[in-house]
Amino acid sequence: MRFPLALSAKIAGHIFRNKLRRVQKFALVLQLEPLHTCNLSCTGCGRIREYSTSLNDLMSLDDCLASAAECDAPMVSICGGEPTIYPMLEELVAGLLQQGRIVYICTNSARMRQKLRDYLAHTYTDALEPTLAALIADNLLTDKEAAEIRKGAKSHRPVIAPSNWLYWNVHVDSLERTHDLIVEREGIFRECIAAIKMAKALGFQVATNTTVYKETDMREIEHLFDFLSSLGVDGFTLSPGYDYDAAKQDMLRKGKGKPEDFFLTRKLTHEKFANVVEWGRKYPLLGTPAYLEFLAGQRDLHCTAWAIPTRNIRGWKAPCYLITDGHYKTYREMLDKSDWSKYGVFNGIVRDPRCENCMTHCGYEPTPSLGYDRKPGDLWKLIKYNFGPKPRPVSDASHVNAYNGVTSSHGHLTGNR
Repeated sequence: MRFPLALSAKIAGHIFRNKLRRVQKFALVLQLEPLHTCNLSCTGCGRIREYSTSLNDLMSLDDCLASAAECDAPMVSICGGEPTIYPMLEELVAGLLQQGRIVYICTNSARMRQKLRDYLAHTYTDALEPTLAALIADNLLTDKEAAEIRKGAKSHRPVIAPSNWLYWNVHVDSLERTHDLIVEREGIFRECIAAIKMAKALGFQVATNTTVYKETDMREIEHLFDFLSSLGVDGFTLSPGYDYDAAKQDMLRKGKGKPEDFFLTRKLTHEKFANVVEWGRKYPLLGTPAYLEFLAGQRDLHCTAWAIPTRNIRGWKAPCYLITDGHYKTYREMLDKSDWSKYGVFNGIVRDPRCENCMTHCGYEPTPSLGYDRKPGDLWKLIKYNFGPKPRPVSDASHVNAYNGVTSSHGHLTGNR
């Protein structure tokens, strides 16, 4: 199977139960932002600018867990900000798993290996010595870090442990040179790969998320997927870079160029993603066949942003993850008070100019799964895609020059050195 049976069955059962009850709008994935603090300042991300007055604020653990229960989405994506900075991340993950959620921890990876070392310390026995030795040999752990692990857990707090219901979701936008330019800091790509390798060695499920921009070389993305596949990454999320207001303003403030030279239009998205349907057969892309066809310009879909709601410090964000027209106290209030007919693009009609170039997964990915804009044969394609054999990992990625940045004498300045 392309995806674990239990996970696919959980999401399918959630859709079926709501359809049976004739619920018109319901959540599939909760994007939970317990904080907006981040240790990076990526080009194309407007989160820190949009929530600049609340960077020191946190959602309480109870509030986070109550929000997940309130919208009852089967999957929760913990994002932000950088979630590994959230001081109660371990308790949050444990609580969501106890609720029966599928959990994704969306991270830039800068602090991910620390969380993995915490797990090793919590579970340390002499039987772990071969694992520590292998990690040291692979330069994923230092002798000093191994010595700290042998001392055991420093507290009685829970740790993030491997689970069939948990994924680390690592942000990787390209190979070393390009990725470090986008995140505006050298060395982050190498840390991403080290964290992925260490997580896989410890038995974690790992996915990656990649955003494509105007200057993205799609051949390089294909090489990236070959490389990540050879490392055993379980799934890839791919989405076009979209010029939402906060991101445009952040680029202009930092003097990083003109937004129109960085973000994709709808036409350019079709060109960039021309081969994405074929990639869906070659790689374990975490997307439906209909959404991949939509990205390639082979069909139309309309926006169902209410199915992937965002909950953050200020409340339930509407209408979507990228556009802010208000924050509401409850998910139901957001559903009832938002005029959903005003947003998105359908049949060539731009309902809101801010939506004109948006084809992101948080707006359009859930549409075919919920039965909207379905064409004959879509259901069969979806069943084949989900329950068919998972694409085999790439066995040899020696053709990929993954570390093509500063360490290959192609030095570039990306902010803090």
